[in-house]
Amino acid sequence: MLRLVQEILAPGGRLSIAAVEAGLSNPSTWTATWNSLVVGFGGTILAVLFGTAVAILVSLTDVRGRSAFVLCFVTPLMIAPQVTALAWLQLFGPASPLLKLIGLAPPLGTRNPLYSAQGIILLLGIQYGPLVFLMVRAGLRKLPRELVEAGLAGGAGRWTVLRTIVLPLMTPSIIGASALVFVSCVGNFGIPAFLGIPANYLVLPTLIYQRLAGAGPSVLAEVAFLSVLIGAIAMAGIVAQDIISRRRDYRISTTSLPVEPFELGRYRVLAETIMWLIVCAILVLPLLGLFLTSLVPGYGIPLSLKTATLSNYSFVLFDHAAAKSAFLNSSVLSVTAAVFAVLVAVPLGYFIAWRVSWWTKILNLTVEMPYALPGVVLAIAALLLFLKPIPLINLQIYNTVWIILYAYLARFMVLALRPTVSGFHQIDRSLEEAAQVAGAGFMMRLRTIIFPLVAPVAVAGGLLIFMTALSELTVSALLWSSGSETIGVVIFSFEQGGDSSYAAAISMMTVALTFLVMLASNFLAPHLPNGVLPWRD
Repeated sequence: MLRLVQEILAPGGRLSIAAVEAGLSNPSTWTATWNSLVVGFGGTILAVLFGTAVAILVSLTDVRGRSAFVLCFVTPLMIAPQVTALAWLQLFGPASPLLKLIGLAPPLGTRNPLYSAQGIILLLGIQYGPLVFLMVRAGLRKLPRELVEAGLAGGAGRWTVLRTIVLPLMTPSIIGASALVFVSCVGNFGIPAFLGIPANYLVLPTLIYQRLAGAGPSVLAEVAFLSVLIGAIAMAGIVAQDIISRRRDYRISTTSLPVEPFELGRYRVLAETIMWLIVCAILVLPLLGLFLTSLVPGYGIPLSLKTATLSNYSFVLFDHAAAKSAFLNSSVLSVTAAVFAVLVAVPLGYFIAWRVSWWTKILNLTVEMPYALPGVVLAIAALLLFLKPIPLINLQIYNTVWIILYAYLARFMVLALRPTVSGFHQIDRSLEEAAQVAGAGFMMRLRTIIFPLVAPVAVAGGLLIFMTALSELTVSALLWSSGSETIGVVIFSFEQGGDSSYAAAISMMTVALTFLVMLASNFLAPHLPNGVLPWRD
């Protein structure tokens, strides 16, 4: 963000006040800005209502099967937004194999109902509802039991306790989740690209993409201004969250046992049925539609035992050059980013958690800022930063896969750092202090004591980075070049070109890999603090 502003205001720089004036006078800028605000607020409201309701149901009632439900409910958050968009498009489109199987498919050529602002808002709400769920549920776990019991003992009903005690105490969690979701919705590229571009409903990220795709580096001045505009909207959301939070004191002075779950009695079966219907609606049916689409040989062909084929998988794995390159690039980028982040997060976490000072606070903010801001802002900043060779070493990474790696490291480092810092806070420092007294240097202590102690937490953060970066699109869509395609870019290209079956095949492979990594990471759960793996109950 700072880099973009400097480039705009620098005398004689690549950008100028003229770029700002051109952006302000362009009607498409304000149309896209308004659309971004509409889907930002709409997606945030839907996600907050959805996620908060589910968090209350799961956390405060005696429903059964919580662990399995939480795993399924959080999974859409771990799936790339463009895959979510593609899955829903294949579920409701006129060529939907699932609708054709049950005889409900509209005629070919019928407009997909998701190509609209309402469709974008719906999918943004579904995508980020689990994020609200996780944040509100974390707050509910700290809810003072004695306050709830006092309300019930005083004659208040459960709804009254919920309205007058639980929800007011959850206000900080809900406000914090709202700010984070708003920033995510405004900066989301995958869902508005898949659902908005066909309907000519552009938001700021998709407008930036179209400008860059159409003119390349010559429009960097204009897209830099648009990126600053996105960043300003995101920062306004964060500032508003801080102002609202300061208006009242929500601190809890005591801690206690978790709240005793409300007994639902005869309504428990109904509540559990609703829970699993939600899972079917947001996870099972869209992925089933995506999977069936990956089996059809072409657009609009009904799926049957005779037409079902695995040729789409064979084509993207072995025959399509860009797809093969994308699998290699994304695998190398996500693994490299994960490994590097783990190695860096351990010493960084050590200083942030155990050597608290003004400079460690600045360091922590520096790592968190790229993740807090929309990915589009980071991508444009990286383009401006590396448009010329790196000074001193004269290394050019513009238009190479390395600029994408830089963006991944900058954006996702916090996913490894946060759990690592939490791990340091829960570790007894006596072993490290004893080694220091015995004369062991920092590197020796880091290698023999510190890293082994926090390794499970750091590795869990690395797994989160791997899953997030594997099919990432927002950053790579603006930074890729020929030969540096990523999985997300290839999925987007296939869908834009009308090859939905190929896009579905790649998407299903990424979903399967993500789900396997989620299940495999559960083996680390006994060694991790609560909340490191978001899908663990």
